[in-house]
Amino acid sequence: MAGLVAGLLLPGLAQAMAPHLPWMVAVLLFLSAFRIGPRETLGQLRLIGRSLGALIFLQLALPVAAFSLFYAAGLAGTAPATAVVLMLAAPPITGAPNFIILVGENPAPAMRLLILGTAAFPATALVAFALLPTIGGGVQAAGWLMLKVMGAVGLGFAARAAFLPRPAPAQIKALDGLGVVALAVIVIGLMAGIGPLLQSDLTALAGWMALVFAANFGLQAAGFAVTRGRMAAPDRAAFGIIAGNRNIALFLIALPPETIAALLPFIGAYQVPMYLTPLILRALAAR
Repeated sequence: MAGLVAGLLLPGLAQAMAPHLPWMVAVLLFLSAFRIGPRETLGQLRLIGRSLGALIFLQLALPVAAFSLFYAAGLAGTAPATAVVLMLAAPPITGAPNFIILVGENPAPAMRLLILGTAAFPATALVAFALLPTIGGGVQAAGWLMLKVMGAVGLGFAARAAFLPRPAPAQIKALDGLGVVALAVIVIGLMAGIGPLLQSDLTALAGWMALVFAANFGLQAAGFAVTRGRMAAPDRAAFGIIAGNRNIALFLIALPPETIAALLPFIGAYQVPMYLTPLILRALAAR
């Protein structure tokens, strides 16, 4: 939350950080891979069948359905439609397992969806690029995205195996803290698209905020509703929370600068409901 406030109150700093977002996102992905480790990843991949259906629905079916609705409404080429489709094709946010812990459930299903979703991201990104050819994507962009994601994750796994193969609980907590610090820093740059709107166009800012709150919390509520009676509590919590909280910032690794500039208002506004999610979940869990 401090990062969000800093991004709003220090628009000059946010604008200066914006050009560096691609490599900052790659570093964040490296830290996530270092935190999870190759052993945990392989253990979760053995349970792929339990999460494959949810993954296909969340990262393939939902973006295709959203694009179809926008296309039918004549909105397929607009910035809000593009942002929503890309968000739905993105994997879960790296903090999803931590959100589940706040609810008091087992974070393993969320971790599994996070690992599988990130591994499948280049393929789901290719689908999004095919639906949205005007954003400067396509096979080449998807290929670069795959190389960069695999490179960051591979380096993270290699560093974990070399320097911290069997971390103690205190070291895991330290890595979680490092991840929080990294998120707090990078969100300042992600807010670069909000500062100018806050100063010049409050109506546009209100529209973006309405869109991101509807997308994030609306999808979470729908996720919890449709899985009632169909999933165990930990799987249901993971599905509901992940439905609305996606790591759309990963697209910044491969998209051209002009597309990134058009998406930054959505990405910046989207951080607000995302970062509010654990606070709201904590309040609900307390009841």
